[in-house]
Amino acid sequence: MGEPVTGALRTVDITVPATSANLGPGFDTLGLALSFYDHLTVSSFDDDRLEIIVSGSGADEIPTDATNLVVRTIAHVFADAGRPMPGLRIVADNGVPHGRGLGSSGAAVTAGILAAKGLLAGDVEFDDDALLRLATELEGHPDNVAPALFGGLTIAWIGERGPAHKKLLVHRGVAPLVFVPGFTMSTSLARSLQPPQVPREDAVFNVSRSALLVAALTQSPELLLDATADRLHQDYRGPAMPETLRLVQALRQAGFAAVVSGAGPSVLVLADGPGHRQDAVELADSVTDTPWTAHMLAVDVRGGTVRNRAEGST
Repeated sequence: MGEPVTGALRTVDITVPATSANLGPGFDTLGLALSFYDHLTVSSFDDDRLEIIVSGSGADEIPTDATNLVVRTIAHVFADAGRPMPGLRIVADNGVPHGRGLGSSGAAVTAGILAAKGLLAGDVEFDDDALLRLATELEGHPDNVAPALFGGLTIAWIGERGPAHKKLLVHRGVAPLVFVPGFTMSTSLARSLQPPQVPREDAVFNVSRSALLVAALTQSPELLLDATADRLHQDYRGPAMPETLRLVQALRQAGFAAVVSGAGPSVLVLADGPGHRQDAVELADSVTDTPWTAHMLAVDVRGGTVRNRAEGST
């Protein structure tokens, strides 16, 4: 677990999973936590220092000043709690691929939320609703931060009292596979390609498939191919990432439940059993010239965790 950092008021260790949002038809609503992880150690000090050390994915691009998303999130939580911002030392090892549709920004926000929770433990306490509210204020929508915080399959929505979620356990027969390309995709660009209105029949189509997808993921994995069909966002975004759309279409034609992961460009396959994933990998190698790195993952059921080095888990 590591020893307390010399001179620090408190040191916490944080682990946050990757997430895949939308899952085909569940646009801005459904999310799944996956076994890619960011690991961070955050120490607070009674001064105004700010040290940030980053390794792993995106290390050369992530700011190491007050504009860093983890720092901004910690500052947001401290301000919301009415507490002064401490000095910080952050050591981050990023396993979640950046700019690939696997929730890297949501993971950073979640890491900051949990770091602040751990640093403020014993002074200010946060329930799950508060954590999700704070994370959504930073991320803008809850579909990535909900599974990052709580793990598993989450349904997220904005209710009368703010962001809310329901966590569901995924059927043990569901075996995730992620294809990650070498190129990135801007979430804002992906969103800009969608029309402000869609045909009524497309909306009805996605409502039916979203409902079916919850059943497929929790009870009936054999329905995953039909359940992951989408008409709201993937085809509209396709021109910005043609190789992604090409791979999704080829996999689906072969019977695999393949979708664009989040805003892309990664591709998520929800196989109905671990044994089928290698067949999908072999197919991907044959249908596209783009090099894809295949990751056979598990569904993360814990979500983000924070542990105080001196006092145990919080």
